[in-house]
Amino acid sequence: MSEIIAKTESFVSDLLTTKLDSRYLYHNLTHTRRVVKSTKEIINSLDLDLKDSEDLVLAAWLHDVGYIKGSENHEEAGSAIAREYLENENYDSERIKDVVNIILSTKRYHSPSNLKEEIIRDADASHFAQKSYTETCELLRSELSQLGLAEYSQKEWVKANMKMLGKEHKYYTDYAKEFWQPKKDKNLKKLAKEQKAEKQIAKKEALKAKYKSESPDRGIQTLFRVTLKNHLTLSDIADTKANILLSVNAIIISLALSNLIPKLDNPSNHYLIVPSVIFVVFSVISMILAVLATRPNVTSGEFTKEDVKNKKVNLLFFGNFHKMKLEDYQWAISELVKDKEYIYSSLTKDLYFLGLVLNRKYKILRWTYTIFMIGTVLSVIAFAVAFQYYGPDRMPL
Repeated sequence: MSEIIAKTESFVSDLLTTKLDSRYLYHNLTHTRRVVKSTKEIINSLDLDLKDSEDLVLAAWLHDVGYIKGSENHEEAGSAIAREYLENENYDSERIKDVVNIILSTKRYHSPSNLKEEIIRDADASHFAQKSYTETCELLRSELSQLGLAEYSQKEWVKANMKMLGKEHKYYTDYAKEFWQPKKDKNLKKLAKEQKAEKQIAKKEALKAKYKSESPDRGIQTLFRVTLKNHLTLSDIADTKANILLSVNAIIISLALSNLIPKLDNPSNHYLIVPSVIFVVFSVISMILAVLATRPNVTSGEFTKEDVKNKKVNLLFFGNFHKMKLEDYQWAISELVKDKEYIYSSLTKDLYFLGLVLNRKYKILRWTYTIFMIGTVLSVIAFAVAFQYYGPDRMPL
């Protein structure tokens, strides 16, 4: 390493460490060192004289020092800093001019006019071919955001990078074309894959939003779901209560038939006839009412296409379709799902008629439990009166 290059490295390192705004997350000393390394890599593949090589390395070190003055026209600011520094170091004036021109050639849309400009431009974009390309670009996006220069969404950033790599940028030197271009193409494919993934996600989100807008509101869905669930739970409770009464009264009648009724033939037990009849009659009535409470009411089970078109039939209740052919029912359901209003109407009808069924069940159950309670009380009273006034002890000898 020549003395001037060593001094320049120390000068630039100190300058970018102490005077560069910390918001420059990309255009900093790390980037400069990467450009210097890439410049030397290209130089080593070519047969350049020592002077040209030295000028290139000096330009690589100094090409971004202008950022200490700000990002706008930083190439001009950097070339001025480089000129002043090299003049203070008594560097050859012609070569200073050469270094300055190389620095100015790093402007974004500049078209290189000689090999040295091609080398510096390829070196400045060497990160396009590196594995860390994605992470490096994220630093640039953060830098632009923190400096208030530009804001990019992930989708916009991927699109901008694809445009840069695919259309705007190209490598000039043979070395970069041979060794860096394939890696750059690989990074471009990764970006294309990411963009495709973003489009698929956006498409899914659009479909999801469309489905959500066309489907019932979540609050309405919850309303129907919870209400129907509550009604079904109440129906199960009613059936359970009816089954309890059926079981209890069946046991009572069984015991009466097997133990009490046969003893009534004996004249000495005639006083038990009336209480026993009251007991059995009320048990039978309770059983009949319990059966009526759980007895299903099945309708005709058929409907016409006119009923469906006029939205007069509730397709969600089995009693309206159990006699229909599968093809007809499938057609009817396909018509139902096309019409949100019809869906709401069917759910409302289903809920309404389920409520009517529950009302009937609980009314009958209320009467059943009342009659069972009255029958039990009257039976106990009747047996007590019979034993007290007409029992064996009261019968004449």
